[in-house]
Amino acid sequence: MLCHEALIADVNACALRTGEYAFWWLGQHGFILKLGQKILWLDPFLANLPDRLIPPLLDPAEVTNADLVLGSHDHADHIDRPAWPTMAAAAPQAKFVVPALLKTDLARGLNIDPGLFIGMDDGGQVEVNGVEITGIAAAHEFLDRDRASGHYPYLGYIIKANGVTIYHAGDTCMYEGLVTKLKPWKLDAVFLPINGRDAVRLAAGCIGNMTYQEAADLAGVLSPGLTVPAHFGMFSSNTVDPQLFMDYMRVKYSALRVCLCEPGQQYMISK
Repeated sequence: MLCHEALIADVNACALRTGEYAFWWLGQHGFILKLGQKILWLDPFLANLPDRLIPPLLDPAEVTNADLVLGSHDHADHIDRPAWPTMAAAAPQAKFVVPALLKTDLARGLNIDPGLFIGMDDGGQVEVNGVEITGIAAAHEFLDRDRASGHYPYLGYIIKANGVTIYHAGDTCMYEGLVTKLKPWKLDAVFLPINGRDAVRLAAGCIGNMTYQEAADLAGVLSPGLTVPAHFGMFSSNTVDPQLFMDYMRVKYSALRVCLCEPGQQYMISK
């Protein structure tokens, strides 16, 4: 497992041709994604909390190479508020992509230049330095929507650059219309949560996601080039055995390519 300077060096040195991409799992739903020369940090969770089962692979001050930082929603393991100001200082070139509903509060609360934030919503699309990003509403237990603005607090992102299209689902359950939104895209990879949900967790304030079976079936409908399960193994109270997902995919969707990641390891993929 690479971490700290070795991980940053590995990301920086990774050379990609058109149609190739590379990623490194940070634990939970966090990834470093490299498309061409662009480096994206997706839901990086770097806080050194005592109950973490996967330790932080980096200090926020080491994130000097970020071109884009994407936060899917305002939970500590997705938008790591203590880490973001340090990341903004370490990578002044970085833009922060967040749900539009959160943009003003994050800029003010974190004392980060509002001009560095890009607000997104369901179906919205933006191009930043050659990277195209499309927002996809996420249903974190519920498909919540702010009544005043109409904006969604939870998003996934479709990311397109270097001839590659990737869907990072954020935290979501299945909901009516999700497949309709995703089906037109030819997805080279999908990063999906598999930790599921139940009454015990919800009663304790732990909002749920797709079960591993639902994530597998979504992959089966979308037929992406690669399916990557995530959002497991970080907290003992909110996890699932990823081998259940792998076995289910092997039996039900044996033709689909699946990658079970190790933290900090490089995965370079050609279409």
